[in-house]
Amino acid sequence: MEIFWKTIGLYNTATWQIQTLLIIAGIALSAFTIAKPCKTATVMMKIYFLILYSWIAAAYYWHYCDERNYNEVMAIIWAVMAAIWAWDLIAGYMPLERSRKYDTLACVLMALPFAYPLFSLARGLSFPEMTSPVMPCSVVTFTIGYLLMFSRKVNMVLVLFLCHWSLIGISKTYFYSIPEDFLLASASVPALYLFFKEYYISNSQKTTKPSMKYINGLLITLCVALGTLLTCTLVFEFYK
Repeated sequence: MEIFWKTIGLYNTATWQIQTLLIIAGIALSAFTIAKPCKTATVMMKIYFLILYSWIAAAYYWHYCDERNYNEVMAIIWAVMAAIWAWDLIAGYMPLERSRKYDTLACVLMALPFAYPLFSLARGLSFPEMTSPVMPCSVVTFTIGYLLMFSRKVNMVLVLFLCHWSLIGISKTYFYSIPEDFLLASASVPALYLFFKEYYISNSQKTTKPSMKYINGLLITLCVALGTLLTCTLVFEFYK
């Protein structure tokens, strides 16, 4: 645990200026794509995500977290997600068109990264050994929110990576004492259902085995199970 928070402190101390620029760029580009959706805005946002994910892979995990035993694996995972953004930038698979179905939830999730440092301060931590908006879990939370806002057609491979990462946050609350990660774990449960629901609705005209009714039931069961696990984890965290 000491190494974990030490590496976070080194990262925040050395990169807070760059993190500030990334935050400002993310806010500006998000507002641009929401207020004036166009091809240029879409391309710029994908380039931003490519840079952001590459930053987490190279700067956060590979460089500043080199004292952690698992940093290479995590860097590879984020490099793969950066590669997915690079591929999408070239292929244009995700048009990032507004669905407007989940705007309220999407806005909440996109704002949650700013709650991470507030939660850290509330439980007695201080800069630099505290969570920030430009760390893996807060970036995933922002991405999930953004993709929900533009959920007409999303890359399901990327969604699976994001949801898998968010569920890892449940275990991190124990090992590294980071209750802030409950924010990400909580967000992943409804998001996972909504992403897959939209995917299957868009393919509802196709014949599937099992049928769409049973697939939807399986998704609901999965999300209820994940929600139950999260609730039990929260209760245990509260009473330990």
